[in-house]
Amino acid sequence: MRLEPITWERLAENLAERVLRTTAADGSPWLRVGVDGAPASRPGELAELVGEALRVRGRGVVVVGTGGFLRPASLRYEYGREDPDSYYNGWFDTGALWREVFGPLEAGGSGRVLPDLWDPLTDRATRSAHVELPPGAVLLLHGPFLLGHWFPFDLTVHLRLSPPALERRTEEGERWTLPAYARYEGEVGPGDAADILVRADDPRHPAWSAAS
Repeated sequence: MRLEPITWERLAENLAERVLRTTAADGSPWLRVGVDGAPASRPGELAELVGEALRVRGRGVVVVGTGGFLRPASLRYEYGREDPDSYYNGWFDTGALWREVFGPLEAGGSGRVLPDLWDPLTDRATRSAHVELPPGAVLLLHGPFLLGHWFPFDLTVHLRLSPPALERRTEEGERWTLPAYARYEGEVGPGDAADILVRADDPRHPAWSAAS
């Protein structure tokens, strides 16, 4: 696949334009966009940039991170605090994401999205208020392992880091998670599964697949 150099700002503008040309496959009045990537690739930063570009264009936006949908510590750490298989399969509350984020944005849904559910610092529910999205608004969900759960995205972006770059840019205390990303690469192939691929090995010089 040929990748073209681009700046993060231009990338966000181009992705926003792509979103504006996208329609929901299920007839929903809301669009669901996934920005997939390991924390070291900073998917949340790109999601926020795209969100701002969409707001400037008159679209309602809610940016949601999967870090707000972690399972309780007693479940995350059932097999230890540094178990990569648990991190891959059991840290993120996918059922809550289906129920609180994707369900309300189905055709005929309420449009009332919960932006987060669980605070990992206090290990308690956040009790955040729901956000009601008007028709035409966009969900931007960011985080790791998004493409392995059959989430009903209308557009997906994968931020790819090569294994050496991923190891280099992952904080030392988090490097125990690296086998989980290797497993994700092998089982899901996110670079091929995503609609748009962004190479982010050098955070100063991204490149993208320039999808039409």
